[in-house]
Amino acid sequence: MHHDEKAIRRKFTKLKPAMDERMRRLWAGAEADALGYGGLAAVVRATGLASSTVQQGRREFRAGSKATDIVKVRRKGGGRRPHEEVHPELVKHLETLVDPLTRGDPESPLRWTTKSTVVLSDEMFWRHGTRVSNQTVARLLRDAGYSLQAPSKAVEGKQHPDRNAQFEHINADAKRCIEAGVPHISVDTKKKELVGNFKNGGREWQREGEPELVDVHDFPDDAVGKVVPYGVYDVVDNSAFVAVGIDHDTAAFAVASIETWWKRMGSNRYPGAREIHISADAGGSNANRSRLWKTELQRLADKLGISFHVSHYPPGTSKWNKIEHRLFSFITMNWRGRPLRTFEAVVNLIGATTTSGGLVVRAAIDKRKYPTGIAISDAEMATLRIERDAFHGDWNYVIHPRTGGV
Repeated sequence: MHHDEKAIRRKFTKLKPAMDERMRRLWAGAEADALGYGGLAAVVRATGLASSTVQQGRREFRAGSKATDIVKVRRKGGGRRPHEEVHPELVKHLETLVDPLTRGDPESPLRWTTKSTVVLSDEMFWRHGTRVSNQTVARLLRDAGYSLQAPSKAVEGKQHPDRNAQFEHINADAKRCIEAGVPHISVDTKKKELVGNFKNGGREWQREGEPELVDVHDFPDDAVGKVVPYGVYDVVDNSAFVAVGIDHDTAAFAVASIETWWKRMGSNRYPGAREIHISADAGGSNANRSRLWKTELQRLADKLGISFHVSHYPPGTSKWNKIEHRLFSFITMNWRGRPLRTFEAVVNLIGATTTSGGLVVRAAIDKRKYPTGIAISDAEMATLRIERDAFHGDWNYVIHPRTGGV
């Protein structure tokens, strides 16, 4: 959304309760006139008012008080009832259409849908028999906290033809886990951070004139080191563990982080569990093509006697991963404006992350070494007990234990 539209929406939200119909129309017309070319469309998108209403308000604004003095004001509560009041099932049906293809935290004001309002309008009719315009769909999505994103921001790279089908596959799997109480974790590596007296983005409250003093330049040579936070987010329990690594971000480190999560949190939450479902990106340390990733998961499956059901997000869709919006975004907000001077500070700031939804986060530093360049032979791969799914076995597979575990 354009910056002007965001400002208009903020103002409209605050002023709307204090304005009658005439004042809303006149205010919207004044904003459209002030923006000039494209202002009408921007105000319509930002406020949800009808284009004809904003046009009339602009005409009245340009004409001055003489024209507006004779305009009648509709009594409060008059006019056509909102579509969602006439059809109370409308919002629920719309949510069912966008939910499997939604990214973002449902409790956050920032959510995106991968379907256009035109497509959703058509689907509302064909699936539910409800005729609703794409403008109404857009308004309902805005009211529900969705944001319209430009294609360059919503799609990362070339789209795979089975992208949406894989989203629905992962979503259905997560729902089954939630209903059955089976652990379903979302995993990923957060952006690497330099540790030292460096400026961290954002601001926090300080006494007037007493800001945190940090180095002018962020030279890596001046850093204490770097940290590699690997997160394991429990979708069912809304809890997470973050391993703060100080070496390389490898598949061995990723699986070791999952193992630590299981020992410290998962085994207590799911005693006797015989399977764990994992959703992960297609690249990085947990890449679907990584032999080391599969080999390390097999080692852990053998050790714990637990099967790992793995589903990878399609290439170029990492921002849809739940951990990005339900964990990492809140960690970033929690430490904004605070220099990450020591490893202990990083661990403490991550562990102190909470949300209004009750998110619980634990963190610990991992000082072990994880060398790169480890090659896995074809002979080793042949020993793995992998069951590939009929739908995209390269993205969806189960690694079963070869032993009874310990």
